[in-house]
Amino acid sequence: MTAEKSHPPIDTSRPHSARVYDSLLGGKDNYPVDQAVAERLPIEAKIGARQQRSFMNRATAWLAGEGVTQFLDIGTGIPTEPNLHQTAQEINPSARVVYCDNDPIVLRHAEALLVSRPEGVTDYVHADVREPDVILDAARKVLDFDRPIALSLLGLLHFLPDAEDPIGIVRTFTDAMAPGSYVVLSHGASDVDEEIGQQSEDEYQKGGIRLALRSRKEFSRFFEDLDIVEPGLVEAPEWFQGTDAPTPEKSGLYVAVARVP
Repeated sequence: MTAEKSHPPIDTSRPHSARVYDSLLGGKDNYPVDQAVAERLPIEAKIGARQQRSFMNRATAWLAGEGVTQFLDIGTGIPTEPNLHQTAQEINPSARVVYCDNDPIVLRHAEALLVSRPEGVTDYVHADVREPDVILDAARKVLDFDRPIALSLLGLLHFLPDAEDPIGIVRTFTDAMAPGSYVVLSHGASDVDEEIGQQSEDEYQKGGIRLALRSRKEFSRFFEDLDIVEPGLVEAPEWFQGTDAPTPEKSGLYVAVARVP
């Protein structure tokens, strides 16, 4: 792994979504400000974090099984095994994976923990999803954009309000990707349980983090001009391909995988 060598300072006075997520998963790489947000969130937030990790691994395993050997994971978060590259390289040992996040603590853990198999490659980009061209330039050092790539944006888009043009950001990435590439997205739902959704938005806001949940219809707009694969746009526990169905349970998280035509 050839991560960038600069180490931006870690601000422990403000919560960060990646560290809140780590706290929801029961991780140790977070601070009291992050824990305070996580503890105030409804229990459904912890359930959703677990569902999202499970979906990520199912989708990655399916894509690797379909022959995808390149992955760009934006909004990586603090490493929690199994990580995306471990799932992909278990099936394709030569898989190449680029991780990206904007939290300095993620960078430091990524350098130590996101270690590739000898046949493959992992790299890490410290950058913000709001700068897609920066990410693309860095990713091109490792990934061949003339061949299919699987782009993952999990648990990230609902931290981008409409004013920041998240649909345009996703489109910038997909426009740069070869036909036959895939997009893997998840998004917090505003229309599954409106009371719980509002509570989550309020508690994140208290920590200075903007949460912009969206309805199923609003989430579907991210997939315009893409071909959504089966089972379609569904709640997280409902998505599976080539494996046994996950245990049915309520979810406030929409997910989908789509192919770039």
